[in-house]
Amino acid sequence: MLLSLNLKNFVIVDRLALDFAGGLSVFTGETGAGKSIVIDALGLLLGDRAEVGMVRHGTDKAELAAEFAITDLKIAKDWLAEAELTGDDTDIVNLRRTLDTQGKSKAFINGTAATLAQLKILGEMLVDIHGQHAHQLLLRPETQRNVFDAFVGASDLASQVTADWRQWQRAQEEFDAASRNAAAFEAERERLQWQINDLTELALGDNEWVELQGEHKRLQHAASLIDGVQAALLVLSDDDENCQGWLSGATRRLQELAGYDELLNPSLELLAGVDAQLSEAVSELRRYADHLELDPSRLAEVESRLDAIWSMARKYRIEPPDRLPVVLAEWSARLDELGGGEGLARLQQAAKAAQTRYEASAAKLSALRQRHAPAFAKAVTAEMKPLALADSRFEVALTATVPSAHGLEDVDFLIAHGDAPARAMGKIVSGGELSRISLGIQVITSALSGVPTLVFDEVDVGIGGRVAEIVGRMLAGLGQKHQVLCITHLPQVAACGGQHYLVSKAKNKEGIVSHVASLDNVGRVEEIARMLGGVEITETTRRHAAELLGHV
Repeated sequence: MLLSLNLKNFVIVDRLALDFAGGLSVFTGETGAGKSIVIDALGLLLGDRAEVGMVRHGTDKAELAAEFAITDLKIAKDWLAEAELTGDDTDIVNLRRTLDTQGKSKAFINGTAATLAQLKILGEMLVDIHGQHAHQLLLRPETQRNVFDAFVGASDLASQVTADWRQWQRAQEEFDAASRNAAAFEAERERLQWQINDLTELALGDNEWVELQGEHKRLQHAASLIDGVQAALLVLSDDDENCQGWLSGATRRLQELAGYDELLNPSLELLAGVDAQLSEAVSELRRYADHLELDPSRLAEVESRLDAIWSMARKYRIEPPDRLPVVLAEWSARLDELGGGEGLARLQQAAKAAQTRYEASAAKLSALRQRHAPAFAKAVTAEMKPLALADSRFEVALTATVPSAHGLEDVDFLIAHGDAPARAMGKIVSGGELSRISLGIQVITSALSGVPTLVFDEVDVGIGGRVAEIVGRMLAGLGQKHQVLCITHLPQVAACGGQHYLVSKAKNKEGIVSHVASLDNVGRVEEIARMLGGVEITETTRRHAAELLGHV
């Protein structure tokens, strides 16, 4: 769960340090005070894109940091270990991110630089954020489908269906394109085949061209090399008068003189090194000379091979010739795309195989959806009843459709009032009803989630009165198994929180600054009274606020 959040120069926050506990924590404050800043900061730490305007005006850089406890979160521990991002304490993960006014952003996991993709992957294991527009998104078909698939545990299978669909469409498009241009397709395939045969028959090794050039140069100048090496060996070692002899004589003479003056010893040490290097050079030259020979036949072989390679390179306009193996690999890959030796038949077979894979995964997804649709509808209907929707019924319609990236059926959420037939949500429910239905669905899906921290950003829009208190109790109940953070404008919901944070803003010499304070019991009474009574707080509203807190 989230243990702490620290912000510096973020939007209208100069400095903020918050510690969190388990259960339900609520954030309240006047409109425009900056209640969503905490949610925005969490979003950035979990991989959201940054904007230059998020750096507080007049400063150069914003800094954000959060600490999470992952003691019982094995999936996160395993991922950190695999990514080599585990910290000193394996039960804790620290996230940090910096933003500057140039638009540059840096991210860190446990002190090690990380990518936004890594933040997002880890973030999905740590926090689930439900935005304030979730009820509006619920009218979109893709949202309904994703919510339902998440409930039935089919999200991974749905992703596989989409991947299989794309692979099938790609394979089918390749076959169709080849079929429409069969003559050109066959011509290209045949041309590639004989070109590949040519280069395969040549069998040029990866480094053969360079090695042949070196060998040709040695063989072509073998006589000069032999004469030159022998002449060098005469001067250095083999002649009656040679360098090694001269050096040896000079060294002996100086060694005698060093007995008279030790200042000659450094020079003797240098000469000893020269003697060792000269001996090594002579040995190396002798080894080289042993392998030198005049070999006209081998020279002819090398020249013939070089000529064959040159001819092949000129034939296909490939320069330099050592690129021939690379071009062969490229041609082979292209021929494989065109179906290899089988041509159209192989492309058709590949398309049919991809279709079979798609149909198998899509059928499996359909079966999973059909099996769990009644349970999801029953669960949502049960959550709707205490939310002033007792006479309403929730249904999931699975309508068979043409195969698509999302499977073999459309997923639609329907609502029925009383005995009337169920209709699409967007055509029958009011804004307030939609908010309550959305909240019920979010509570259900969150309860099933393995994510330890749930965030609700004003998801209680359009709710009031007795229903508001039920929503508060619902969120508090969710807090029995999860850590829940909730931004709310409802006093009934705020009263249900185990921890209460007040967000306010004030003007100082640097501009508008937002503050977040943890409220004690007295402070909570005052804040809930403000939420109940508006600008003027009376003793009556304070008593009402205290009663609300006492009922929780």
